[in-house]
Amino acid sequence: MAMATVFIDGQAGTTGLEIAERLSTRDDLHVLTIDPAQRKDLSARQQLLQSADVAILCLPDEAARESVTLAAGQTRLLDASTAHRVDPEWTYGLAELNADQPAKITQAQYVSNPGCYPQGFILLIRPLIEAGVLSVDVPLRCHALSGYSGGGRQMVETYQGFDAAQAEALNTRDYALHLNHKHVPEMQYYSGTRARPLFNPMVANYLKGMLVHVPLFCEQELNGTSARELHAILAERYRGQDFVHVRPFEEQPTLDGGFLEPTSLNNTNDLELLVFGNDEQVLLVARYDNLGKGASGAAVQNLNLMLNIDQTTGL
Repeated sequence: MAMATVFIDGQAGTTGLEIAERLSTRDDLHVLTIDPAQRKDLSARQQLLQSADVAILCLPDEAARESVTLAAGQTRLLDASTAHRVDPEWTYGLAELNADQPAKITQAQYVSNPGCYPQGFILLIRPLIEAGVLSVDVPLRCHALSGYSGGGRQMVETYQGFDAAQAEALNTRDYALHLNHKHVPEMQYYSGTRARPLFNPMVANYLKGMLVHVPLFCEQELNGTSARELHAILAERYRGQDFVHVRPFEEQPTLDGGFLEPTSLNNTNDLELLVFGNDEQVLLVARYDNLGKGASGAAVQNLNLMLNIDQTTGL
């Protein structure tokens, strides 16, 4: 059997560089590269797009759509942009979405790599809706914190160029305050909630690492279901998963002096779900590397599935 070929269209970006690094030690596939001087040459890109077994698109949305046209249906595509996340003709690349999703990804011509923030939200909320303890009509709030690598190369360069005064003054900042973040449609669609979530993201002055929080009231929003009962639902749902793990309900070692560290899963493809609270209030939390399971690691996991390779290979 011939070795599979992969082309990363947009390898110079933050996600593309991380994917390339994760694939650099693989001896079971061959990564096609483009001359840096030809990165914007349509004919050069088209030739590589059409010659690869799988092309990974690490591009802005419009450029990703252009690459789909250039590929002309001859290549299987894995799109890391937002362009096709809720497109019914594309398979959503969150393998843990349900029991059938890995097989769908394996068979798909087009796969949309999930967004970083939505993964944690979806994996926390969808099982609760499916279990009947959370109504699809409950309006949800989501607060999240990410390292600055989530903003791409330009934001990375901006933050890494801060002097001491700027680093202190601009340590943690809210954004998307008009409540129109581009990940919200994806969060709503795949979680199964009917109401558009109120999403409040923040960027902090560290490279990578993410926390996604969903607060809930037990009596008013969960039909009286307690934090411990919610934990049991999530633990059963993700039992045996390779990358998604539910931490024990009262595991204090998870915390560092009462604080939850957002960077402890960096450089892995792991995603942890945590449940805090009591019989009245609950805080659901997802913790992961926004460039790992949140982007590049998820892309490698999807690539493995598309090539019918064990999904943990290289991860």
